[in-house]
Amino acid sequence: MAVFHNLKNLPDSARGAVVAIGNFDGVHRGHQAVIATARKVAEDLKAPLAVLSFEPHPRLFFKPEQESFRLTPVVAKARALQKTGIDHVFLQAFTEEFAALSAEDFIQEVLVGQLGACHLVVGADFCFGKGRSGNVEVLEQSGKRLGFGVTGAGAVLDESGEVLSSSRVRQFLRDGKPREAAAILGRCWEIDGPVIRGFERGRTIGFPTANLSMSDYLTPALGVYAVRVAKAGLIEGTGLTYWYDAVANIGRRPTVKGEGINLEVFIFDFDEDLYGTDLRVQVVDFLRPEMKFDGLDELKAQIARDCEAARAELAKMK
Repeated sequence: MAVFHNLKNLPDSARGAVVAIGNFDGVHRGHQAVIATARKVAEDLKAPLAVLSFEPHPRLFFKPEQESFRLTPVVAKARALQKTGIDHVFLQAFTEEFAALSAEDFIQEVLVGQLGACHLVVGADFCFGKGRSGNVEVLEQSGKRLGFGVTGAGAVLDESGEVLSSSRVRQFLRDGKPREAAAILGRCWEIDGPVIRGFERGRTIGFPTANLSMSDYLTPALGVYAVRVAKAGLIEGTGLTYWYDAVANIGRRPTVKGEGINLEVFIFDFDEDLYGTDLRVQVVDFLRPEMKFDGLDELKAQIARDCEAARAELAKMK
């Protein structure tokens, strides 16, 4: 899979694709269904299969002051998209200039001029262009005139009849329900990033942790989670990715007067220096809310109980 950050002067091998368009935050089962629809068209047309997405997310562009809501920042999203089997990812820079494009200019300049798309697949509620003036009908009319096909993919429902959406995933995570979020995603929600230096207080009480920043991610319910951890950059399905069981705290660490929200992971049966290493942390289950303890001895006893609870939950996955 090739990822293109610059859509100008694409190689001929990347042009003429069937392109699924959307933000695809989370790349959940609904998104996967849209991509599956595009795949069928691509197979029929014997054309490459691609996804066009936008960075930064338009919501962050228009409201930069809001706290992060992303389920999958760009690297995590690219990894999730790779698993769908697409050939190319086109990342359109969402700039002030791009936001000012009319719907017609977006079609002419980007979809036709830069991508040379032969067919487009979009969700039924897809809107684009300045003032959100473009929709599926506008694409269809332009396609007839400019020579590309359009498929509007309907909403995908879960087993209870509710729409599979990124907003539902976000709400489940904020409510401390990662298993329900995973049911929509089709996999556990992951937090990726390099291990950063903390205050190393965990070492003093026998629970050394790897710390990751949460700045690019949605903030879920603060508390303790059963998680699995792997070194990023390894390829799943080849026998190279090894997942370690672990327990994690997502929060402000009130007992030690921590600042900001971080992810702290204690990996079971593990003794390696991870500073600077990129990790993937799968959030499996919520164990308890974040709490403030009277002292380090009380905190240490609770962490020991959390480890037992995490081991028990993770054992259910094996």
